[in-house]
Amino acid sequence: MKLRLWPRSLIGQLVFAVAVTLFVAQAINFALLVRGQEQQVLAHGGGMAVARIIDAVERDRRGEREGSEGDGRPHERVQKLRISDAPPRLPRRAVSRPDLANYVAGLMTEAEVRADSVQAWALPPRTPRRHPDFPGQTVVVVAKVGDQYYAVRSRIPASGNRLQGFLLWQTLSLYLLLLIPILLIAWRAAVPLRDLTRAARTSPALRDAEPLAEAGPSDVRDLIGAFNAYRARIAAMLSDKDRMLGAVGHDLRTPLASLRVRVEQVEDAALRDKMIASIEEMTAMLADILALARSGSGNEAREPVALGTLVGDLAADYRERGRDVAVADVADASVMARPLLLRRALRNLVDNAVAYGVRARLSVAAADGWTRITVSDDGPGLTDEQIRTLVEPFARGEESRNRATGGAGLGLSIAREIAEGEGGALMLANRAGGGLDAVIALPIV
Repeated sequence: MKLRLWPRSLIGQLVFAVAVTLFVAQAINFALLVRGQEQQVLAHGGGMAVARIIDAVERDRRGEREGSEGDGRPHERVQKLRISDAPPRLPRRAVSRPDLANYVAGLMTEAEVRADSVQAWALPPRTPRRHPDFPGQTVVVVAKVGDQYYAVRSRIPASGNRLQGFLLWQTLSLYLLLLIPILLIAWRAAVPLRDLTRAARTSPALRDAEPLAEAGPSDVRDLIGAFNAYRARIAAMLSDKDRMLGAVGHDLRTPLASLRVRVEQVEDAALRDKMIASIEEMTAMLADILALARSGSGNEAREPVALGTLVGDLAADYRERGRDVAVADVADASVMARPLLLRRALRNLVDNAVAYGVRARLSVAAADGWTRITVSDDGPGLTDEQIRTLVEPFARGEESRNRATGGAGLGLSIAREIAEGEGGALMLANRAGGGLDAVIALPIV
């Protein structure tokens, strides 16, 4: 399984980017603070040790001999100085501290006190602690200056977890202070964008759709306003197209009817029948073209449609005309649609099934919020290329232009436009056992 770290949504990407940026910044801050704390710890223990060693070396140079217990100043209660001709003996569990030794050597060099060697060890803890009010680690710094070894016992503060706890609370506070406002801003922009996406995916044939409310940041509001204007222009263009085709259809019907009357006066019966057949073919083709143009419009109102009743009545009508149309499994489902248009779409599918697949079987299934009205036939099926192209206007599986054998090639186009106009889709698929399934999928009420 491929691990997806980068989120896909706008809110997820903003939160992820800010969270990673804060984490990197806090990691850098933590590294700098840890380094600063280490320097502070070394300065606390090593600085005081260097001061005692330099003070002792200067006294020796002046020939002064003072007690190694000091003069009773506060810091000498946790520090002891011992001067000897040999290296001091240390416990077996003493741990070398080269960082502290290098720090002390650097301070002595800056003070112009030349040391032949500088070493530092951390001593094992004692029980009970001698300084419970000063938690930390006991260290011994040994510097060889000339023939003398200067050993200073000191204590350095324990690092503990105070810094880690402080950084943890600081990080949580930053996350709360930054991520919560970013979440609110991103949510305010993402919700209108999701509504815009759903509206953009709907069919342009749904011309009665309400304009989207302009909400969110100004950029998102401008985008929604532009989309509403764009959809209004599309609806106006479709309405103009419907009015134009309606006018053309009305104007053509009148001369076709007049021509039919005049053809009836032709004395040659064979010629008269051919002319009447041509006129009827032109009239039927004109009706199909007008039906395709008006499939997404019209004054018919949407209402709940019981699919079981619709499918049963449709099959009964075909059986009365002697067509082999049967009803298979029918689920108890209803859809919100325009019943006359939906009936026309199913009639087109049944006509194709009877014409090319010998018989038709109707079924209704409901699942996952969708109903599927299936028209199945026992024909030879279609190729993938035909399934892709036959839903386009004037595309025919039968290559001739004879209406008696293939129609005008608008039946599936009309069915598809009606299905999409009702918020659904038309799908064609070959069955494994042979035949074709034409499915109109519509959302359940």
